[in-house]
This record gives sequence, structure tokens and C-alpha cells, in this order.
Amino acid sequence: MPRVKRGVTSKAKHNKLHQLTKGYRGGRSKLVRQAKESMLHAGQYAFAGRRQRRRDMRKLWITQINIALRNQGLTYAKVMAQLKTKEILVDRKILAELAVHNPEAFTKVINEATA
Repeated sequence: MPRVKRGVTSKAKHNKLHQLTKGYRGGRSKLVRQAKESMLHAGQYAFAGRRQRRRDMRKLWITQINIALRNQGLTYAKVMAQLKTKEILVDRKILAELAVHNPEAFTKVINEATA
């Protein structure tokens, strides 16, 4: 059986790994073992971060809606319940966008829900 030389393959894998860990400090970008470990951890953090971002955005939207409602003398919980009972299907993202960028339209939606 012929001998298999793997220099080209492993060099390519290492180069790819170094590209992925470019900008990391110290051995995490230079040494193959440390670079591989740091790349795997970075992938885990990125995966968790994508889910965390969704939670953070929902919190932000709720805060923005609540601030706009408090300025009108209303509470978030009561208005959201009224939106649900009146079957006004506007999600928190859109409500927050209206509250921040188009207060007149936000007021119309809220008046429709509370009327």
C-alpha cells in the first residue's frame, strides 16, 4: 500500500483555521491547538448570542412601547390585553417602531384598542 502524504491537506486546514481566528490575541491566533479550541468556543458563544439577541430585542420593544404608553397615562399590560381582546394583530416590533418613529400612528392604534 502506498504511503499517504498529508502535508498539503493539513496545511490547508491550518490556514483555514488561522483565517477564522484572525484578530484573536496571542496563541489563540497563532498556535493550531489553541486556535481550534478558541474557534469552537467562539462558535458556541455565537450560537447562544443569536438567541440572546432575540430576547434583548423583545425587552427593548416592550420598554419602548411602555414608555410611549406611560406618556399617554396607560400601562403596557392593560393595553396589550385590550389589543388581544379587540383582535388587533400588531406585534411588539411594529408597535415599538410606531412608538419611536411615528407617534401619531401609534396613538391611533392605541385609541382603537382602548375605545
